Amino acid sequence: MFQDTFAEELARRVGSMVEVATDDNLIEGVLSTVTDELILVINITSGYGQNTNIYISLDAISFVRFPVAAA
Repeated sequence: MFQDTFAEELARRVGSMVEVATDDNLIEGVLSTVTDELILVINITSGYGQNTNIYISLDAISFVRFPVAAA
């Protein structure tokens, strides 16, 4: 039940900068896609190179943070 509510809240924030923590990683990027089981975070690199797509299972997420941009 909580997973459904969690996915719905994340879906409302698609396009936002996000920090997602799992047991052993901290992923930062843009929240791109949310499904019932997965999220897609695009890790934006500065400069040259390709962006990295990171798929994360909702079950693996320890916490999510939406950082506030500095004014």
